[in-house]
Amino acid sequence: MDIGKFLRKLSGKDWGVHPDDHKRPAADARVRALPIPPRVHLMLSQHVGAPSRPVVLIGQKVLKGELIAAAQGNISAPLHASTSGVVSAIGEIAAPHPSGLSGMAITIDTDGEDKWIDCDPVADPFALSAEEIARRVADAGVVGLGGATFPSSVKLNLGRRSSIDTLIINGSECEPYLSCDERLMRDRTDDIVAGIRLMLISTGAKQARVGIEDNKPAAIAAMRAATSGHAEIEVVSVPARYPMGSDRQLIIELTGREVPADARAADVGVIVHNVGTAYAIQQAVCLGRPLVSRLMTLNGAAAAAPGNYEVVLGTLISELVAFTGGTRGEPAKLVMGGPMMGMRLPHMQIPVVKGTSGVLLLDGYEAADSEPDPCIRCGSCVKACPMGLLPLEMAARIRNDALTDAVDLGLKDCIACGCCAWVCPSRIPLVQYFVHAKGELSSQDRAKLRNDATRKLAQQRQERLEREAREKLEAAARRKAERAAQAAAAAEAKAQTKTASVTEGESA
Repeated sequence: MDIGKFLRKLSGKDWGVHPDDHKRPAADARVRALPIPPRVHLMLSQHVGAPSRPVVLIGQKVLKGELIAAAQGNISAPLHASTSGVVSAIGEIAAPHPSGLSGMAITIDTDGEDKWIDCDPVADPFALSAEEIARRVADAGVVGLGGATFPSSVKLNLGRRSSIDTLIINGSECEPYLSCDERLMRDRTDDIVAGIRLMLISTGAKQARVGIEDNKPAAIAAMRAATSGHAEIEVVSVPARYPMGSDRQLIIELTGREVPADARAADVGVIVHNVGTAYAIQQAVCLGRPLVSRLMTLNGAAAAAPGNYEVVLGTLISELVAFTGGTRGEPAKLVMGGPMMGMRLPHMQIPVVKGTSGVLLLDGYEAADSEPDPCIRCGSCVKACPMGLLPLEMAARIRNDALTDAVDLGLKDCIACGCCAWVCPSRIPLVQYFVHAKGELSSQDRAKLRNDATRKLAQQRQERLEREAREKLEAAARRKAERAAQAAAAAEAKAQTKTASVTEGESA
């Protein structure tokens, strides 16, 4: 890793890459709300941590915002009905995953009324305690909407326990094609600022810095106007460079602090939240509304009407595409998220989840899949890597199954941003190597844990058997001793009785 950083500095070039952003005209199109579909499919696992646990039954009527699945454990989030209707199924459906595997979901046949539960708005949300804000955020099922989907209340509490001083709001949205965060900052500015103020209270941070890439001047102007009366919130224009939206890069850009590889942002006094998360927190705390919909981008050359759409969770992608006029020809690639870090989907019969920032319908030119050529060792991937790694060397180790060597070169520091693969003139799928290697290492770790657990159970069983055998021997020895004592006592009593009889005879 140190060699990579040295070479990057020696090159005199900035880290990262500068792909065409492809954000227009979608970013400038008017936001539209998707009609309520006839059916929604709400995945139980659409956040980091344990999936939520159903608390409704098939046939049960529910209202919009009603709790339908409870959080399980510390790292989890509850799930709420995204519209009113009747629970028609609880079972497996196609999950948002490249494999096309299924996952558990609650299906609601909608009634078209979209009737809310009685919400619990707060007259003065800024008078709430830090703990109460975090509790309301947890109850609303708010997770990180920048893509990480980590339960937001956990991060709020972590920030308070870690005594952070700076709250960073990620508005960079560096992924090409995506513009939902930009639209939020342009259209719902005051709500975002209110959410930031609530996060400052809940985390205990003294200041907030909002990082927005300089290719979004309208969003920067709107956010600066909305924060003009709040000295504790600063809006900072950052260079439009991918992956500026990565937490570690944004922290360095806005604070000059570098988060060590084996540490968290909170360890250097910083915590990061997305602008979409700030908006969701404002809705949850001020209006009492749980997270049941989100703004997301539809884009790509194969999309008939690129733009940003307000979509209730559980809506199938096929219904979103149909509402917007279908496609321009057959898409060559379907992507959930951005083109750099998003996931390729096998089909459109997949529901929108909390982390769905966008859906891309890419044509053949945009997809541009081709066979890789041999590495020419040009070093482009080294110059582009924002983490200062040596992608070509790590990939070579992985190809030879030398995963430990790849780890020594910094594999675990890789954020899978895709910069290395994007600049590679040989079109080598470097990120795939790294994702595969991390998955293999995770499998090995899980196998080791299972083996350790099995070994521990076997050892405990052996110790139990030995203890039981020892206790049986000790019990047998005690019973033998007790029988011997009883026999001795009986013999002594018998002897005493005989002696007494003789004495009485002699007396007579």
